[in-house]
Amino acid sequence: MNHEIRVTAEAAVENEDELRALITKCALRVLESEGVDFDAFVDVTIVDGETIREMNREYRDKDAVTDVLSFPMYEFYNGEPEEELEADPESGRVMLGDMILNYDRAREQAADFGHSVARECGFLTVHSVLHLLGYDHEREEDDRLLMRGKEEENLTSLGLVRG
Repeated sequence: MNHEIRVTAEAAVENEDELRALITKCALRVLESEGVDFDAFVDVTIVDGETIREMNREYRDKDAVTDVLSFPMYEFYNGEPEEELEADPESGRVMLGDMILNYDRAREQAADFGHSVARECGFLTVHSVLHLLGYDHEREEDDRLLMRGKEEENLTSLGLVRG
């Protein structure tokens, strides 16, 4: 498949090129592990805490800083499309959606959990792409367990283990 992951940093980040490569690798891993058999596109933007708070307030009516936001373009349910997908005529890719990653929060959470910023950014990327594919840990317990299992499976295969 010819997937594209576009990563834009709107916030100051350490080792920006490495972070872009990591996010791309993690997103592509999820698309591969989920058997996405069409050319897909995901747009990732790295922001700071205040920017994600504004977006969370505007789009979700939640006036709070969060770690990652996912804005799917299509309805999926646990990896299966619930509607017809349309490829962009110019690129030939299906836009799965947008991922907004709060780098400030990722750094804080990495410190809190005692693992690397790379592991945290990898987790947030895997988590978000699974959301774009219709997985939801807030639906029911079975869905939560399914999503958590897929997160750990992808992170382990990427070598991004806890600790």
